[in-house]
Parts: sequence; C-alpha cells; structure tokens
Amino acid sequence: MKKSLIALAIGTFALGIAEFGMMGILGDVATGIDVDIVKAGHLIAGYSLGVAIGSPLLILLRRLPLKKLMSLLAATIFLGNLAASIAPNFTILLCARFLSGLPHGAYFGAGAIVCSRLADKGHGAQAVAVMVGGMTVANVFGVPIATWASDTFSWRVTFGGVSLLGLLAYLTIKLWIPYLQPLPDTGIKGQFRFLRNRAPWLIYAGVFFGQASVYCWFSYINPIMTEVTHFPTSDMTWIMMLAGSGMVAGNAIAGRLSDRYPAPLVTGCIAASLLVIMPLLYICAKMQAPSVVLMFLATGGLFGIGGPLQYLIVRYAKGGEMLGGAGIQIAFNVSNAMSASLGGIAISMGLGLASPALVGIPFAAIGASALFILYHHTKSSIQ
Repeated sequence: MKKSLIALAIGTFALGIAEFGMMGILGDVATGIDVDIVKAGHLIAGYSLGVAIGSPLLILLRRLPLKKLMSLLAATIFLGNLAASIAPNFTILLCARFLSGLPHGAYFGAGAIVCSRLADKGHGAQAVAVMVGGMTVANVFGVPIATWASDTFSWRVTFGGVSLLGLLAYLTIKLWIPYLQPLPDTGIKGQFRFLRNRAPWLIYAGVFFGQASVYCWFSYINPIMTEVTHFPTSDMTWIMMLAGSGMVAGNAIAGRLSDRYPAPLVTGCIAASLLVIMPLLYICAKMQAPSVVLMFLATGGLFGIGGPLQYLIVRYAKGGEMLGGAGIQIAFNVSNAMSASLGGIAISMGLGLASPALVGIPFAAIGASALFILYHHTKSSIQ
C-alpha cells in the first residue's frame, strides 16, 4: 500500500473520530462545561454546519497545488480540535467544533482527486477506498478509544488526541505526497457547470437515499439492540465494533469490485440488497444472532455505496472535481440528519423501536433506482 494513501487515511481517521466520537462523549462534555445534554447536542450540529459551509468554500482554494491544499486542510483539523481541547466555555467550544467541521467535506473532495492521480492504472476506486477506510477504521477502533479516554481521563484528552492525528496527517502529507499540479482553473461559474449534467445528480441521489436507508435504523441502534433484541448494555461495545467492521469490509470490497466492474452497477446492487436487509432487520429484531449478522451487512452497505461514488463523482464533475467530491459529504451529512429525524417520527407514532428499518425501505428503492439509471445512461463510457 502506498504511503501517500496512508497519509490521506490518517486524516480521514481523525475526521471520523471528530464526527462520530462526539456521540460517545457528549455526556462528559455537557458535565465538563456545565450545560444540559440538549444544549451540548448543538456541538454535533455545529460540526455538521462546518461541513456544509466548508465544502463549497473549496472553490476559493481551487488554484492551490493539491499537496498544499491537503496540507492546509490537515492543519485545520489540527487547529480546530486543539481549540476544542482547551475551550474554556460552551461558546468557544461550539466555534471550535464549527472550525473542526470546515475541512471535512473539502478533505474528502480534494482527497479523491489526489487518490485518482496517485493510483496505479485501474485501481482508482481502491485508492479512494483506502482513504475512506480511515473513517471506517475510526468507527471500529477510534471512537471506542475516544470514549474510553473521555471516561478515564477527560473529554479534553479526546479532542487533544484528534488534534495530534491532524498534526500527523499534516506531517505525512508533507513527507509522502509528491507535488501535484492544481486542477485547471475553470472560474467560479465553471466550478458549478458539471451540475448541468444528469450523472452527478444521480450519484448524489444514490448517496443520499442509499445511505439514508441504513441511517434511519442505525441512528437508533443502541435502544433497538438493548430494548428490542435484549442485549445487555455492556454488549454495545462489541456490537458497535462489529458494526464498524461491517463498514470497513463494505468499503474495501466495494472499492475492489468497482475497479473490476462499473461502479454504478456495483453500488446499485448494494443498494438493491438493502431492500431485503432492511425488512429482515425489522422482522428479526427480537432475535440476537440474525440481528447482528444483518447489522454487519447493513453497515457494509452503508460504506459500500459511499466509497465508490466518492471516486466516481470525480469522473463526472469535470471542471468542478473538488466541489463535486465535497458534495458527496454534504449529501452524506444531510442524509444522516434527515433519516434520523424520520426514524424518530416512526417511533413517536407508536410503530415501535424497530420501525425505522421499515422507513429505510423506500429510500433503498430510490437509491438503487438512481444508480441503475446512472449505469444505463453511462455504461458506454464507464468500465
């Protein structure tokens, strides 16, 4: 594996902990800065707002050489989380979380282009999978370690650790990634011209709806597994690690398959498989062994869809490649927020804790349809 790809994966590993680790330490943070849990929840929203705003800001950095751009984004990861680790009050911490989120989508968007340039011929999707893999590994190991560090020492240690990972990403990018020419400057209008075509919208639809289908259910995995499937709370650590392992496996396998077969076909088949997996999650909700197996497959589908499409968007966003790649992360985060809300509505309507799995079924159908349409309309120009 190329050291340059490892350098990029270190950055996504840090971003994965920064985004998902907050859920595990939210109570400690609320106690530490003396706010209630509801107000502390704004720290999660603050990060997501940074992602949404930071991604389109890439157009202002489009003339930078790619290595310098990635170094700048890694430095922002370091500074944002360092500020969070020493924040004296809620307001400063909220601002630090916003700053931490700014490089998130931009890092994935620009990183996908770097991967495509560094990859050996015919291995572009696998190269992007290595970079995205940093985030999946964060869900397996990084988030549990971050939660343990917060419980054992302080939530500040968690943010401090993420800042050090950002610094490590900065140093390895400087050392291991060669100079890469900036993309041709198409001007600000030119950055958005790719949106006139059908393919990018179908890719975004595949990400948005395909991943929403799983997140409707996954957002409530803790109460489902403890109150419906009747796992003891102490088992949630290994259950979440298994879920993260599914993400790692799905990302890696889909990346490899997408270098052998058309990525829209691979991701479309994965989204279609969710039409079977999601209802089975509801039907088997009270059975422990089937539930964890289906969970592994569902989380595998989550990143099995997202990883290849992060690579594919570069091909169909000519003139606005970085903005196109960052748009994948916007779609991912908005999808996450929307699906969690819709899953919650189903529960509040009295349909049961397992009902969000059913909410995800139509989203899987829409996502699969978008990706199969993409395959049909572009199969003459893809692998």
